[in-house]
Amino acid sequence: MAASLWLGCGGKGVARLLLAARPVLGAGAAFLARGGWRCLHGTRELLGTPGIKIVMPALSPTMEEGNIVKWLKKEGETVNAGDALCEIETDKAVITMESSDDGILAKILVEEGSKNVRLGSLIGLLVEEGQDWKQVEIPADGSGPSSAATPAPAPTSAPEGPSVSTPPQVQHKPGKLQVRLSPAARNILETHGLDSSNITPSGPRGIFTKEDALKLLQEKQKGKPSELKPVVSPAAPQPTAVSSASQPVTSAYPRPAVPPVSIPGQPAALGSFTEIPASNIRRVIAKRLTESKATIPHAYAAADCDIDAILKLRKELAKDDIKVSVNDFIIKATAVTLKQMPDVNATWDGEVCRQLLSIDISIAVATDRGLITPIIKDVAAKGIKEIAASAKALAKKARDGKLLPEEYQGGSFSISNLGMFGINDFTAVINPPQACILAVGRARPELKIVEDEEGNETLKQHQLMTVTLSSDGRVVDDELASKFLETLKANLENPMRLALC
Repeated sequence: MAASLWLGCGGKGVARLLLAARPVLGAGAAFLARGGWRCLHGTRELLGTPGIKIVMPALSPTMEEGNIVKWLKKEGETVNAGDALCEIETDKAVITMESSDDGILAKILVEEGSKNVRLGSLIGLLVEEGQDWKQVEIPADGSGPSSAATPAPAPTSAPEGPSVSTPPQVQHKPGKLQVRLSPAARNILETHGLDSSNITPSGPRGIFTKEDALKLLQEKQKGKPSELKPVVSPAAPQPTAVSSASQPVTSAYPRPAVPPVSIPGQPAALGSFTEIPASNIRRVIAKRLTESKATIPHAYAAADCDIDAILKLRKELAKDDIKVSVNDFIIKATAVTLKQMPDVNATWDGEVCRQLLSIDISIAVATDRGLITPIIKDVAAKGIKEIAASAKALAKKARDGKLLPEEYQGGSFSISNLGMFGINDFTAVINPPQACILAVGRARPELKIVEDEEGNETLKQHQLMTVTLSSDGRVVDDELASKFLETLKANLENPMRLALC
């Protein structure tokens, strides 16, 4: 210390000071003086104000990370319990995070636009009312966004001097085209001293595959030295301030750099591409679809339904200014069928089948961020008009990213309709833990032979629609799936039956 301190009791004071335990921060450093112990400082100004942690919450059962879309409070603003703090994009939608404590928002640690913030990561700090929020103490594990999030990548200039933590750039021969190697091919080439430039790569996007390396090895073993070249290691860069022990060993076939990105207005170069970052929703969709197809024994069954009666009833309702879609009738008919056959209204939890009492139907809605399935609750108890209003409101909230967790979590059965896109029929992937999903195609005109009252056969045009049921074989066997489609077909072709259930 710059200031000289007077220590009493001769050398004993110095010894006691050196051998004493480290003083607790904020309690002040005490030294032995003429009349006893003298406190140099007793305030907490050097320690900072303790903060209340704000962490990334789990806003959906499948959420593993989230993106900070927007902060709704600024540093220094008063926050009450229940106030909206920020908007977070989950794997399902954009949800507003509410504060669970009162206080002042002292520090935002993860800025707007930060992506892939893991659950439980520290994103901000609150302090209690009356405390100095500018002197908030930042924990060691949350000193900045880098500890909790992966911000959007930004181009940075390379450092001028060498660094031990950054691997050095591998220098290649001038004029030699760099080849993209698969790991297996790289191992074969390095083991046998082969040159990849002697053969044209056959893999996708110009990748030199294992088969190419084996072919090159066979040619060498057959004795074709003219096509083989000795392997020359690239000249290592001259070390400057870093010792040779810190320089990593470079391979004769280093991993290639990222292929050139395509430039608008110019012809695409060989191997060029445009990288489109995936949203949280699309990543989760990809993961869940892969798990569904890999772990669920899908079975498929299809049926053609005559929807002339539905189209006629729809026109009559339109005269009374009641606007409903064909999809609304399909949702109602499916709910009635599930009520008649409760064994299909079930889920699989990994070990046992659970038959659900409430019929909650998930409807697939396409958004800019990906597919999401909001849920219409207790559909069997709703009328066609109420179902139409609920479906329209949920679809709008899904496209705006404003769905609440309870509006897309759960469900007992799913419906995916691509008829409006001109698709005749398709098969859909089951949304676990549900046991079934119904894929609906477009209405198409077809001629059908019918008999009149006198028994004469005539050709008549009908509007047919194909529905395909994807079912989990562990819950719904083929016989049950066939009976379900048979009952659903009867309900769709006789819409008056929908009013009886």
